[in-house]
Amino acid sequence: MLPSSPKPYANALHAHRQRWRGRVGLMLVACLSVLAGMTDAIGFMASGDFVSFMSGNTTRLAVAISAGDLGLTGRLLLLVATFVVGNALGVMVSRLSRRHALPLLLCIAALLCTGAMLPMDDALPALLAAIIAMGMLNAAVEEVNGLPVGLTYVTGALSRFGRGLGRWMLGERRNGWRVQLIPWGGMFVGAVLGAWLEQRMGLKALMVSGGLAALLGLVSLKIPRRWQLGYMPR
Repeated sequence: MLPSSPKPYANALHAHRQRWRGRVGLMLVACLSVLAGMTDAIGFMASGDFVSFMSGNTTRLAVAISAGDLGLTGRLLLLVATFVVGNALGVMVSRLSRRHALPLLLCIAALLCTGAMLPMDDALPALLAAIIAMGMLNAAVEEVNGLPVGLTYVTGALSRFGRGLGRWMLGERRNGWRVQLIPWGGMFVGAVLGAWLEQRMGLKALMVSGGLAALLGLVSLKIPRRWQLGYMPR
């Protein structure tokens, strides 16, 4: 009698690992989105400027240009450019650390804590530190099991969810569209928490964001290396 083939067992084991990799990745996305929402709400409440929502800052920039407000135009150009620089720095730190999440999240934590400790008579330096941190955060997770995710913006997530809902209503049964609500939910919860903290601590609340970033960095050490490599940008 021939021995049974190990292939079905191997396939089942692979599927089990894929499911767990997806679950862990989505939990990480949810936590990082809470961090992004919290930081964005703190910055917005304290200064009226968005820290991670560059679509909002871009619309405000266009309005400022049309109104001929040179001061606000320059400020918003600086914020948008700083966010771009933060994204570039995030990729660089990720590559230099061989795509380990801990160094990246510790850099983000250091920036947020530094922002919290800067003099509060002018919010701009603290705001710039937070914006660089949020730009860098996008290098922490780019996809989970092939599904694209955004951490510091949720328009794309809502759009992907809406398109998936439309396909489902037409009878198509594709996977993955429901999980797009996870980053949206995380950012919403984080923003509520950030607004509450800012009302009590002002920009000093960035210290809480920094602490959360450091904690998530330590938690990332428990994530298997191969999974982590699959989450982060190449």
